[in-house]
Amino acid sequence: MSDVKKTPKLRFKGFTDDWEQRKLSDIADVYDGTHQTPNYKNAGIMFLSVENIKTLKSEKYISEQDFKNNFKISPEKGDVLMTRIGDVGTANVVESNEPIAFYVSLALLKTRSIDSYFLCSSIESPYLQSNIRKRTLITAIPQKINKDEIGKVDINVPDKREQVSIGTLFKTLNKAITLQQRKLAKLNKLKKALLQKIFADKNNPQPLLRLKGFGGDWKQRKLGDLLTLINGRAYSQDELLEAGKYKVLRVGNFYTNDTWFYSNLELDDKYYANNGDLLYTWSATFGPHIWQGGKVIYHYHIWKIILSEGLQKLFTVQLLNKDKSEILANKNGSTMVHVTKRGMEQKSVLIPSSDEQKFIGSLLTKVDKAITLQQRKIDKLQSLKKSLLQNIFVN
Repeated sequence: MSDVKKTPKLRFKGFTDDWEQRKLSDIADVYDGTHQTPNYKNAGIMFLSVENIKTLKSEKYISEQDFKNNFKISPEKGDVLMTRIGDVGTANVVESNEPIAFYVSLALLKTRSIDSYFLCSSIESPYLQSNIRKRTLITAIPQKINKDEIGKVDINVPDKREQVSIGTLFKTLNKAITLQQRKLAKLNKLKKALLQKIFADKNNPQPLLRLKGFGGDWKQRKLGDLLTLINGRAYSQDELLEAGKYKVLRVGNFYTNDTWFYSNLELDDKYYANNGDLLYTWSATFGPHIWQGGKVIYHYHIWKIILSEGLQKLFTVQLLNKDKSEILANKNGSTMVHVTKRGMEQKSVLIPSSDEQKFIGSLLTKVDKAITLQQRKIDKLQSLKKSLLQNIFVN
């Protein structure tokens, strides 16, 4: 017998008892969804699969007869649905007694002696994720956990009052995250609409949305006549140092790669980027950026953009972002986009007056900043949730 106390690192005041290790089958009955591919309808009984687990909402429906024929059981309010095929181990609590049909990729956990929200959040904890992983057939394509194996997963459980406190905390936190995500979605929708309406195009030389005081057609120009693209320097592997005078800015450093290489080379001024310079990554992940990370040497897969007097910087960033959206929308299934220097220089664009450029650039930059701030709010909430999942459950 082990004398190790089963208590979490972080706990609500007033709770001191040990948690008890149980099997999921001790606290919930586990059911599969249908193996049948249903005939979808425009209305009827809502049909859920893996892609619906976050919202438990779907635009797919089946008939009541199909439901009666293929479903022996339906989730009820307070039950938990969990993905068991593909993205294994994501869960959500059913909050309605409306009949729901669900595919075999989901498992239904009909709770008996456990708080639903505690169970749902516990499934997301590192301890349960690890236990689910141990029973998952990771060599299967797609990977899956069999229904009977779900019931064998170990779970640590406190008394009911502590379950409710923890479940309520995560219910509140998840709702806050969802609310902030909805706000972000609205901002992104606003940005998309503005990009569509605030720019002129070849079919409409005047934009659909315009500030009072601006008029007339936008002028068609080639980008190559308005800006100069300067390639960065190509490096051999032995030229990239672990320490040195200058950071070497590569494409990945704009996105997910925090690893830096360095160089002691002294180069022409054109090969350095400084704060406020307009750069463009053109290989793999592509798009414009205003650099704010201090003096660096930028890599060959990055252009520094020198603008003529006819282009405003903030407007150009938005113009290039709009162009990026159009490229992605028309890539026809290609997995990688490669933007060429000649192709960029030969692009025909429509350009308004300098004053209208300033207005458009300023407006869309404010929207971008709002989007960034909103994403940071979500990131902080997600970080808080991750910390709680690691510390408020027994591992």
